Amino acid sequence: MNSRLHNLYAHLDSHKIDSLLITSPKHVYYLTGFATNPHERFLGLLLSRGEEPALLVPALDYEAAAAATGMARIHTHSDTENAYDVLRKLMPSSIHTLGVEKDHLSVMRFEALSAAIGADAYVDVGSPLRDMRAVKSSKEISRMRHAARIVEDVLREGVARAKPGVTEIELVAELEYQMKKLGAQGPSFDTMVLAGAKSALPHGKPDATPIREGDLLLFDLGVFADGYASDITRTFAVGDVSDEAKRIYAAVLEANQRAIEAIRPGVSLGSLDRAARAAIEAAGYGPYFMHRLGHGLGMDIHEYPSVHGLNEDPVRAGMAFTVEPGVYVPGIGGVRIEDDVVATEDGVDVLTRFPKELTVIG
Repeated sequence: MNSRLHNLYAHLDSHKIDSLLITSPKHVYYLTGFATNPHERFLGLLLSRGEEPALLVPALDYEAAAAATGMARIHTHSDTENAYDVLRKLMPSSIHTLGVEKDHLSVMRFEALSAAIGADAYVDVGSPLRDMRAVKSSKEISRMRHAARIVEDVLREGVARAKPGVTEIELVAELEYQMKKLGAQGPSFDTMVLAGAKSALPHGKPDATPIREGDLLLFDLGVFADGYASDITRTFAVGDVSDEAKRIYAAVLEANQRAIEAIRPGVSLGSLDRAARAAIEAAGYGPYFMHRLGHGLGMDIHEYPSVHGLNEDPVRAGMAFTVEPGVYVPGIGGVRIEDDVVATEDGVDVLTRFPKELTVIG
């Protein structure tokens, strides 16, 4: 049994939980190594005190699950069976408390589970899973580094095709084609390319807007590779941009660098946000930095921790998150510079290495 499962069994014992049911496919993969998308079918990993783990999968996934996990207790359900009735037979005869992932179970699935199991209480087990996932193993960091290399190669291909007259959506299509061509599973979120005044929209939508001389051009993209995400933002100048645009860029670059330099185990996550925000405020653009500094990164594009000014949780070695300060001035444009980082025992490892100085393209 691996260390992650051992930690969950310890949680069961310490909190007097009879059984724990994992239903998120990503957490089943995280705990067993079996990756699948069950679609509407039921997938569940059952941990009961004093018993070996049991994995319940759709019948069509049995061979893949057996090969990936080597688990002794793998059970199946067919499309004509009630999966919750099958699950009940795998559980101890009496269940007082059942641990579940409350942020994953829909109301409909919870009602079906409750009707079949009849536990007296249902408790959330999101916290121990979150804490485990917050600190990445060397294998996970290696996969994230690979995802970062791919997305940087994708970005290079996109930038090479950016010139006046090309539209935002044409560049998005090229970027997402390159993701698959270069070995990614696909984008880790909706790819963003925003030109000119639209770059001042932090969550703008690419469309048929053409790139023009003098624009700021913002690329925000990421990929999934080997189950792990990358996320990078770079902003470019299309030809000669205004002095104001250059000042905005300099302020954001300074904020990005200050935050990264401040990362080390023990400091608060909030202090990183404040370090970046101080640089932007000193340049006179404080009101135009209207989002948190960053977010956790791993099997999901957004996960714990949230890197904002009020989060006093400490940085821990192995934590992976983004550093993405931005300034967005209506009518002029926006600049965001985003890196993926991992805290180390003595500082920080920056996974994204794409150049950050203001680059003129087109």
